[in-house]
Amino acid sequence: MSTQSQVPVPAAESIALDQGHFYFDQGRADAAYRWLRREAPMWWFEPRRFWVASRLSDIQSMSQQPDVWSSKAGIIMPSGEEDPVGVGSSPSIIQMDPPQHNRHRSLVSRAFTPRRVADMEARMREIAVQSIEGSPTGTPFDFVEHIALPLPMRVIAEMLGVPEDEMENFRRWSDAVVVQAGADADRVTGMEAVGEVFAYFAEALHKRRAKPGNDLISALLAAEVDGRSLDEGEILVFCMTLLVAGNETTRTFVSQGTRLLLENPAQLELLRSGAVALPDALEEILRLVTPIRYFFRGATRDIEMHGMKVRAGDPVMLLYAAANRDETVWGEDADKLDLKRPLVPHVSLGFGQHFCLGASLARLEARVLFEELLARRSHWEIAGDVEFVDSSFINGIGKMPMVLSI
Repeated sequence: MSTQSQVPVPAAESIALDQGHFYFDQGRADAAYRWLRREAPMWWFEPRRFWVASRLSDIQSMSQQPDVWSSKAGIIMPSGEEDPVGVGSSPSIIQMDPPQHNRHRSLVSRAFTPRRVADMEARMREIAVQSIEGSPTGTPFDFVEHIALPLPMRVIAEMLGVPEDEMENFRRWSDAVVVQAGADADRVTGMEAVGEVFAYFAEALHKRRAKPGNDLISALLAAEVDGRSLDEGEILVFCMTLLVAGNETTRTFVSQGTRLLLENPAQLELLRSGAVALPDALEEILRLVTPIRYFFRGATRDIEMHGMKVRAGDPVMLLYAAANRDETVWGEDADKLDLKRPLVPHVSLGFGQHFCLGASLARLEARVLFEELLARRSHWEIAGDVEFVDSSFINGIGKMPMVLSI
C-alpha cells in the first residue's frame, strides 16, 4: 500500500474523480496536466490506486528501464478485471519485457521497416484518392468514416490478408477493443469483440496452414522464437494487436489533426502556402494530438521519485498527453499549435523498448492523406458537432461532420 497525502487536482472538471473514474474532458485537460507537471509530477490517484507520471523526462527515462517499470502487469488502466489484450496464458507483445519482447518484436519488425513501408506508398495513395474523390463536395459528410478511417484500416487489413468484405467487422471490433481500455468502458461489449476477433483469426489460421500466403498471418505461422513455433494463442494475440494498433493511431492522428488545423486557420494556411514542410508540421500535430493518452507500467521494486515512495507492484500511468505539453521542453505555449516550432522528440508513439512498431507506417499514411487533401480540396469546414470517443485511453473522434470543397 502506498501512503501518500491526497492532493486534489485543480480543474476538477478536467480529471473526473467521481465513482473512482479517471478520464479527461476534451479540450479542458491542459490546466490539470500543467498542475500535475509543476506541482505533483508523481501523483497518487487514490480511487483507482495508481500513480500518474506527467513530465516528459520522467516518462522517457521510465520507458527505458523495463527492469524497474514493467509492462507485464498490464498496460491499460487497472480495473480489477483481466487485461483484454492477452488470451489465456499468451500476453500481447505490448505486455512483454525484454528479452521476450525483443524476440517477439523481431518476428514482425521486417514488415514495418522504413523501406518496406515506403514500398506501400503507391497503394496508400490509391486508397486515399479513392476516399477523397468518393466523398461528397459542398455538402456535409462524416470525415472520420469517409476519410480518416479507410486508409489505415485497409492497409493493415491487407497486410494481414483480410478481404475487403470483412472491413466493417474489423472496424467494429477495433473500436470495441480500444474503448474497453478506458476505466469507464463497456467491458462486456469489449470482451465480446475480443471473442469475435479471435474466432475470425482462428479460422484464418486454419486456412493459412493449408494454403500459406504472402501476409503477416502466414509469416507468424512460419516464425519461431527460441527454436519453437508460436502457439495459436500467441498468434491470435499478435493479430488482434496489429489490427487495433494498425488503424486506431492513424485514424485519430488524421481526424484530430484536421480538427486542430481548422481551429488554427493561420497554421493551416502555413501548410497550404508551403511555408512549412508537411512532415515537420505533422510531428507538431502528432505531439499535440497524442492518439493514445497513456500506457501503464508496474514498479518491480520500491523506488522514490519526486519525494514519493512508489512501492513494488504499484501501477504507474505514463501520461503521454501531459508529457507532450511539457513547458520545460516546448515553452510556455506548449499546449498551442505552432507548425514552425523546432522539432523535439515526443512520446505520441511511445518511447524506448515499446516505441510503436508501426511508427513509419502511421507517419506515411498521415502524410499521404494530408498531401491528397491539401491538393484536392481547397476549402475545409467543420459542419456540426464533433463527437469524441468516450474513452480515457484513446484521444479519438467518433464522428466529425465536415464540408470539403474543390
